[in-house]
Amino acid sequence: MTATLLKEASPPPVGMADRRRRARRRGRIIAIAFVFPALLLLGALVVYPVLFSVGRSFFDASGTRFVGGDNYSAMFHDPATIKAIRNTTIWVVVAPALLTALGLILAVLVEKVRWATAFKLLLFMPMAVSFLAAGIIFRLAYDEDPDKGVLNAAVVSVHDAFKGTSSYPTARARDGQGLTKGADGSYRTTAAASPGHAVDLGLVGVLADDLPGDARPAYPAAARKAAPDELRGVVYLDFTRGGGGEQGKVDRQESGLPGVEVEAVRDGKTVASATTAADGSFRFGGLDSGSYAVRLPASNFAPPYDGISWLGPALVTPVIIGAYLWIWTGFAMVLIGAGLASLPRDALEAARMDGANEWQVFRRITVPLLGPVLTVVFVTLVINVMKVFDLVYIIAPGPVQEDATVLATQMWLVSFGGGNDQGLGSALGVLLLLLVIPAMVFNVRRFRGSQR
Repeated sequence: MTATLLKEASPPPVGMADRRRRARRRGRIIAIAFVFPALLLLGALVVYPVLFSVGRSFFDASGTRFVGGDNYSAMFHDPATIKAIRNTTIWVVVAPALLTALGLILAVLVEKVRWATAFKLLLFMPMAVSFLAAGIIFRLAYDEDPDKGVLNAAVVSVHDAFKGTSSYPTARARDGQGLTKGADGSYRTTAAASPGHAVDLGLVGVLADDLPGDARPAYPAAARKAAPDELRGVVYLDFTRGGGGEQGKVDRQESGLPGVEVEAVRDGKTVASATTAADGSFRFGGLDSGSYAVRLPASNFAPPYDGISWLGPALVTPVIIGAYLWIWTGFAMVLIGAGLASLPRDALEAARMDGANEWQVFRRITVPLLGPVLTVVFVTLVINVMKVFDLVYIIAPGPVQEDATVLATQMWLVSFGGGNDQGLGSALGVLLLLLVIPAMVFNVRRFRGSQR
């Protein structure tokens, strides 16, 4: 009797299914315990700001009055926002395509280089530079002053090597001293000159740095007599250091101006030309009798070539994209190179044995096989350029900030950079989120497809 009661009171045996169920429940609890801090941070740093921004976009600038969709309507009627959308479109169309193409070309070429690892390291190094530092570097590189901007220094050097530069860009003639300025910037004598005579052409405003080192005093040249069939003269700096001297007259201490182009003009036509010597002297020989005017062409006084306005309204967006390419080309090359290393070599060798050249192998075999990798790189870069902010904000100067603005910078400017309209800024943030989500979904699906 007692044994029967004890048997009936004992718990039923635990089956294998119950043990598995309990183990799974315990595993879920442990997993949730480990994931909970990450979910908490994700909710606090991502989900809550997104939901708050969506709600804030339906209120006015002060955040106290509900305005519905007015911010979204104003967003598409604001010229600055329209320009930001246009610039963002340029970024999305140009930058990812160029980066993917450059990464593909470099990844293929690096395979042929003996020091491939070192080459990859050099190209990938800009990724270690923050966007802030890169922006400062390129802001200096694009500076319009050739003494600061390395690009304009190179452009000016090449230009001056082929076209030269003006001799005395700051020189000018004194008023009432026998020279008049033409509409084209040239100077000519007011009084006619004839063979057998000499003319003295005084200029002022020549900087000490512009005076050549081989310049000699002009007084001895001015004292020479002209032959009957020649017209001669001197171009000199009508300024005596330390004071003194007489205006319009060549003094003993005054320097000649070498390298000045001088022309003899008759009836509106140039009949002779010369270049002044180290003492500023020039001569026109074999002239017919008659009256001539002596002219100093405008090329002597043309301002120096200052290079290209890289950060002007026309070029600011392309040059910022160029800075972005410098940073991210290594990233694209490394990812595509990893995909290239995993390609089946037998397919490539079979194509070469069938007579295909390297271009055909690259175009018809390598690129199609790399299609999934290229797509992932392209979409990742699309997501990245949609939210580019640092480079645009740092490189673009204040006067052209609006010409270079993209959605991310426009959102900041509207919200905090002087606009103080966080309702409109939140609407811009929501627009940016809606543009990024499709690319993110596509990328996630591609990753899941590759895992299967």
